Amino acid sequence: MSLRRYVFLDPDGTADVWLYVVVEAPTGVFYQQQYGGTACRQGQVEGYLVPVYGLDALNALRTLFEQHFRGAGTWNHSWSPEERDRLRDGVEGVTFWACDGWTEEPHALKLDESRMAEADEAWIPVLTPDGPGVLLWFNSD
Repeated sequence: MSLRRYVFLDPDGTADVWLYVVVEAPTGVFYQQQYGGTACRQGQVEGYLVPVYGLDALNALRTLFEQHFRGAGTWNHSWSPEERDRLRDGVEGVTFWACDGWTEEPHALKLDESRMAEADEAWIPVLTPDGPGVLLWFNSD
């Protein structure tokens, strides 16, 4: 019996609005996601799922990827300083609530600029108070 578990987020594409971070950790649980707009890339990340909030940030990210990049994904894209700023601002508008078991505290996510090559629609490398992760939302395709 495999100790790995796979969870496909929104497998039929019918969920309305959602925004998550998978914090990367050796959990044996792998979250799978279609991302990259109409490029329909398939991603997988091991860790634990954290629901996050930032409706304005989500709208800004969707505008960047669906309008500016025309929903075609950003694989091998050279990000201009303006595009990187827009992405960074969108990511930092997402609230991650960290809890040590007693105290809950809100933190803004940070774009993990060391992994910019991975950044695409609905798949953004981020830094959380708990470590590196991936910001995910429903793909526009």
